[in-house]
Amino acid sequence: MLYMNGKWVESRSHKEFAVYNPASGEEIGRVADGSKEDTAIAIEAAARAFEGWSSLTSYERSRYLYKVYEIMIERKESLARLMTIEQGKPLKAARNEVQYGADFLLWYAEEAKRVYGSVIPAPRKDQRFIVLKQPVGVVGAITPWNYPISMITRKVAPAIAAGCTVVLKPAEQTPLCAVEIFKVFADAGLPDGVVNLITSTHPQEIGEELLTNPHVKKITFTGSTEVGKEISEKAARNVKRVSMELGGHAPFIVYDDANPIYAAKGLSLVKFLNTGQACISPNRIFVHKSIVEEFTATLVERVNKLKAGNGLEEGVSIGPLVDTAAIEKVDRQVKDALEKGAKLEVGGGRLLEKGLDKGNYYAPTVLSGITEDMRIYREETFGPVAPIISFDSDEEVLQMANDTNYGLAAYIYTQNLSKAMKAFEGLNFGIIGINDINPTAAAAPFGGMKESGLGREGGMEGIEEYLETKLGGFSL
Repeated sequence: MLYMNGKWVESRSHKEFAVYNPASGEEIGRVADGSKEDTAIAIEAAARAFEGWSSLTSYERSRYLYKVYEIMIERKESLARLMTIEQGKPLKAARNEVQYGADFLLWYAEEAKRVYGSVIPAPRKDQRFIVLKQPVGVVGAITPWNYPISMITRKVAPAIAAGCTVVLKPAEQTPLCAVEIFKVFADAGLPDGVVNLITSTHPQEIGEELLTNPHVKKITFTGSTEVGKEISEKAARNVKRVSMELGGHAPFIVYDDANPIYAAKGLSLVKFLNTGQACISPNRIFVHKSIVEEFTATLVERVNKLKAGNGLEEGVSIGPLVDTAAIEKVDRQVKDALEKGAKLEVGGGRLLEKGLDKGNYYAPTVLSGITEDMRIYREETFGPVAPIISFDSDEEVLQMANDTNYGLAAYIYTQNLSKAMKAFEGLNFGIIGINDINPTAAAAPFGGMKESGLGREGGMEGIEEYLETKLGGFSL
């Protein structure tokens, strides 16, 4: 069912599409296959709801967000289990994501009340300037499959806190998670039309309506850089505001003074999180040549202990990739690296034993001897492969790390404050983890530079993406 104007309805075509468990290939549900016409109806509902929603006080909108948060926390376990079944990540990671997603609701319940204007001193004695912040209007939101719950709340929470209304299109691989989150919105009593959901297997058709419909004033998108560029181009033709969180190619730098065992532990935790299917996942592992052997040995030891399988099973830390295309992409990069001289330390192929052949499993892989001519050095992997590159000097490694069109996240390990500060200032990335593999929170701005995106999500910056600045000049 689609959720439009406060009601669950069928698509106009009455068509549905199946949703599959990537761990087993089994069908787990069916959802409405929305169309351009459905999207136009949802946009119209959001446009009608905007006047009433935006005219509420920030305290009233805040109370709604608190209610959504409370219901989401009550359903934390059921939401996490559904995410594991639909998306594949281990249950522990799914629980963490549901909590992270709820954090955005709680944060923006407070930020709703912190949208301040200002009074500006004027050059004339008989003049006064007052600045107001007001909601942009209807928002078109497009979310990905790899974090199918938190990416919804990270967009919807600041949008509705600001006074906007939303039409959201989730990834076709994970619509069931979106449906359950919108049930939370509905049960919290949000007014009709404030949030609307279009599930569909026609992303281009839905996107076209969001990008061309004059009621939509803002587009927020998380996904690939290639699609993000297309959306930006079309949005510009209609002068729509955009914010985008796109691809990444994160460097992970281990300096010569770092503890290689501690750094390898950190790398193993963040690299194989969500089976490497994260835009902030480390993709290029730069390790100083003096400690690269110890680092590699420790990493291989830890990778050998990782257990692949269905995320509902105890002890599983590696889930399936999202589909066969993802498997093929990862395998192409690994084979290309090996053909060009890389060394396979562990892994390196699809997992087929013990029933894993029914799902999209790829072995956690470590490659050493990576060079610039290999595809994995340049391309985002989005899979469980850790490519190790040794380096000689601090200046050299910063140049290599910055040698990419991406600029989302980077990580460094060092015990030297001077090196840490120079790397923090010198790396051209929007998020830097310094001896920290989880530099994210609802209270912190998240976003990238260069081709990794526009704007920020989270923090006080996140709500600014949904606000217009209005100036009033008063002559007394």
